Amino acid sequence: MTTFTEKSFLSNSLLEKLIPYAELLAALFSGLLIVAGWLLDKSGSDTLSVFVYLSAFVIGGFAKAKEGIEATMEEKELNVEMLMILAAAGSASIGYWTEGAVLIFIFAVSGALETYTMNKSQRELSALMDIQPDTALLVCDGHEEKIHVSELERGNTIVVKPGDRIPADGFVIKGQTTIDEAALTGESLPVSKKTGAEVFAGTINLTGSVYVNVTKKSDETLFQKIIDLVQSAQSEKSPSQQFIERFEGTYVKVVLIVVLLMMFLPHFLLDWSWTETFYRAMVLLVVASPCALVASIMPATLSTISNGARNGILFKGGAHLENLSYVKAIAFDKTGTLTQGKPQVTDVVIRKGLDRQELLKAVASIESRSNHPLARAIVRYVQEEEISFFPPDQLEDIPGWGVKGTIGKKTWKIGKAAFVGKEKAAAFSGNITHQFEEKGKTIIYAADQEGIAAVIALKDVIREETKQALHDLKEKGIFTFMLTGDSEKTAKVLAAEAAVNSYAAECLPHQKVDYVKDLQKKYGITAMVGDGINDAPALAAASVGIAMGEGSDVALETADIVLMKNDLPKIAEAIQLSRKMQRIIKQNIIFSISIIVLLIISNFFQVLDLPFGVLGHEGSTILVILNGLRLLKNT
Repeated sequence: MTTFTEKSFLSNSLLEKLIPYAELLAALFSGLLIVAGWLLDKSGSDTLSVFVYLSAFVIGGFAKAKEGIEATMEEKELNVEMLMILAAAGSASIGYWTEGAVLIFIFAVSGALETYTMNKSQRELSALMDIQPDTALLVCDGHEEKIHVSELERGNTIVVKPGDRIPADGFVIKGQTTIDEAALTGESLPVSKKTGAEVFAGTINLTGSVYVNVTKKSDETLFQKIIDLVQSAQSEKSPSQQFIERFEGTYVKVVLIVVLLMMFLPHFLLDWSWTETFYRAMVLLVVASPCALVASIMPATLSTISNGARNGILFKGGAHLENLSYVKAIAFDKTGTLTQGKPQVTDVVIRKGLDRQELLKAVASIESRSNHPLARAIVRYVQEEEISFFPPDQLEDIPGWGVKGTIGKKTWKIGKAAFVGKEKAAAFSGNITHQFEEKGKTIIYAADQEGIAAVIALKDVIREETKQALHDLKEKGIFTFMLTGDSEKTAKVLAAEAAVNSYAAECLPHQKVDYVKDLQKKYGITAMVGDGINDAPALAAASVGIAMGEGSDVALETADIVLMKNDLPKIAEAIQLSRKMQRIIKQNIIFSISIIVLLIISNFFQVLDLPFGVLGHEGSTILVILNGLRLLKNT
């Protein structure tokens, strides 16, 4: 049985879920009231229909009316919201309640969708903030004390234990470990750190405990810079948005001034009666309202968004769609975007006379007890070979070097060349290692009592669809650029494999932002494609941010467009869809403005009665909506 408390909780939970949709629900409810009012009017219930229409006005127009009034009072500037309200009221004042209510309904729906999108974008930093550590273990007089990261000062010594995130930027003064820096560099391979090595806040300590000397306060860390860059980039308004805001103010002022003049001047200059003068002014207010202009954009945009979602492309708003159609350059993060995002075994060179299956079984047995990405890649490779293995009898993990294990009476070492013996490694591999490194591969050695047993090469390989995706973009005249935290040698090899136009290696998050801004200066509208936390600032700084669907929460929230199935060729499809949308919007705008101008001129020459004015105004609105709905079909 459900208790009263449980019912209250469920009720409150439901209300919390509905709050973001409140404005949209109000707009849709006003639409139902319009239908009801129209039916009542047709049945002869005039008074009741007027009451229902008034309810539709209030319910559908309340949010936008409040927004318009508050904005007008705050900025001392009239806006389109006020004009739409006046146009609807003007329509109602001469008996056309349905037209006024429909005007409010269309505007309310578009406003509700815009509000929902804006509310969602405010949550984009939530996942990023969760990653930043709140506390640190301060070492003072030989004792460890847990304090808030904001209390850390330069010169403090902190201890970071395995599995913990590093709370502040600094350098290692004691101990050695392996650190996952993917949050900053995006690279899947952990980095070995020993005394003197620099470490960054937000990265994960994987293996050993280390003592770190703090070099930056919590509000100065590299990780905090990522948050600041995202906030800063998103607060900047695009040129098109600024133009629309300027146009909005000018449009409203011109229409209201002309309507005001129309209410008096024709009576004195053209000898119209006061009734005719007021009538023509109200017709002007109705036909000059931007209903058709608004409908020129929103239905087309929504149709495009629906089309994209059906094909695995999630657009977060119309502004991003507009920008996408003008993209001239695209910057790609490497790891997880152009590549698979995790290393794979590409080559295994085994000592002559040694059984391949036995070797792989031994290596997988020892590596199965390690969480290192390279170890996991080797284990995955052996499992795919359908070779069974068991845990080692003994295991010793040497952070930053490799692992040492015993299976039966045989001892194995797996790791770097220096760990198994540089001279032995060089003598065994000869020129093979150099060839692997030239191809951007990471080398792991396996050794037993007799010497080097095998050389294993691993690499984060290019996605199968990457080349086709980049080819499609180049055919559209788009410049492609790869950004990676990898070394210059590795980056060069991968850039050649992916066939990008250019690349930049050894990039930190703020450097990715700089490269994106450089591309914007050179090519104009620039997109950024990424999947990691470290890509968030660049995604926000780009004209259009595109995230991979399997990427981090921060990348998904920050980006303007999400490829839900990590399908890179969808980028070219999205651009094609965006360009088609732009063509249809331009058609709609030219058509709607032409109709408005024609109706205004006809009204001025007294050849347009209100019913025909409403027919022309609403008819043009319906036509541009239908034209926009063509975008629901696949291109």
